[in-house]
Amino acid sequence: MSRSIVAEPLTREAFAGFGDVLDTAGEADKLINQGLCGRYHDRAQLDFADARAGVSLFKAEPRNLPLKLDMVERHPDGSQCFIPMSMDGFLVVVAGDEGGKPGTPRAFLSAPGQAVNFHRGTWHGVLTPLVAPGLFAVVDRIGEGPNLEEHWFEAPYEIKT
Repeated sequence: MSRSIVAEPLTREAFAGFGDVLDTAGEADKLINQGLCGRYHDRAQLDFADARAGVSLFKAEPRNLPLKLDMVERHPDGSQCFIPMSMDGFLVVVAGDEGGKPGTPRAFLSAPGQAVNFHRGTWHGVLTPLVAPGLFAVVDRIGEGPNLEEHWFEAPYEIKT
C-alpha cells in the first residue's frame, strides 16, 4: 500500500533545511547593464569536495501527478542545482536524513521561474518536470569517484496535489 504526500508550494522558508530556492522574488540586489538588468546575486550555496563545478543539460520526460515515489538519491560529495530552461514549474521531492537513510519525504511544486539547489548530502527525488520540454541546466560536481547514493523505499509513496 502506498503512503500519501501532498505537494506544497516551494518557498525559501519551507525548503531551507534541504537547499536553496533560486528566484527573483523581491528587489534585485543591484542593477547592472545601464540599469536594464536586475542582478539577484549569489542565490545558491554551491559545495563540491575534491572536484569542480560543471554545467550539464538534462532532458527529462514529463511525469504526471499523482506520482509513485519509490526511490530517492543523494550526492555526498557535492551540491546539485536544477535550473529549468523554460518557464514551467516542476516537482521537487526531498527528505531529511535519519541515521544515513531518508526520513519521510516532502514534495514541493515550484512556480515558473524558480530553481533549486540541493545541499550536499540531501536526499532528493529525481528530476521531475511536469510538462515538456523538461530541459534543465544542472550545476553539480564533476570529479573522480562515486557521488551517488540511492535509497529504495520498502513501500512507495504517492505524491498528489
